[in-house]
Amino acid sequence: MDYSKVKIPNHVAIILDGNGRWAQEKGMSRSQGHQAGFDNLVELSKHVFDTGSKVLSVYAFSTENFKRSKEEVSFLMRLFENKFVEYAHKLKEENVRVVFSGGREAPVKQKLIDIMNECEEITKDCTKGTLNICFNYGSHLEIVEAFKHIHEDINNNVITLDDVNEDLLYHYMFQDLPPIDYLIRTSGEVRLSNYMLYQMVYAEMYFPKTYFPDFNNEEYDKALIEYTKRDRRFGGINYDDKNN
Repeated sequence: MDYSKVKIPNHVAIILDGNGRWAQEKGMSRSQGHQAGFDNLVELSKHVFDTGSKVLSVYAFSTENFKRSKEEVSFLMRLFENKFVEYAHKLKEENVRVVFSGGREAPVKQKLIDIMNECEEITKDCTKGTLNICFNYGSHLEIVEAFKHIHEDINNNVITLDDVNEDLLYHYMFQDLPPIDYLIRTSGEVRLSNYMLYQMVYAEMYFPKTYFPDFNNEEYDKALIEYTKRDRRFGGINYDDKNN
């Protein structure tokens, strides 16, 4: 595909949905589905940055996901422990920085927190783009924590109440990243599931029925074609467009 002829979103967010159902429909375990989803993320993230996007946020594990079966949660924790550092080295080769958004406390084990810190350290000087892995993440948690930190900084005279505005809140999120341009949720589910609600206020949204392990580069290109068709107005109206 000629990427010069499509719009490229600066910040893409993907809810990685459907790994378990993909596996079950193939007679496999849900754990095998999560493994396939992780392998696909490694390939897809490279493609996203190669097409020109600067930020990719992925919903890898929510605060609510700890309610899943002990077997499934344990597998996911082992998968992250075993694969995150290897993934970080691949990202470094691609000049992509990795950061993590989410709570870094129990029930997340200290070993995994240390691994996340190591991954960020490995890639800290990379400049091509930023992969934001949302792990133990919930948007309500993020916003509450942001206001706690703002309150603390006001009390410590770091900022004043008059400094608080829409733009400032971005600096107090788990990661200081630009607004989301394009939200993709795979598997056909049509909901946001407590994901980056503040950042996606004007995001375009796309809900393909494809399960995430099958959401490959070709499927992503279809998403870019759809994004190119969108008329982003940010609450305004293009009066020069006769279709309005």
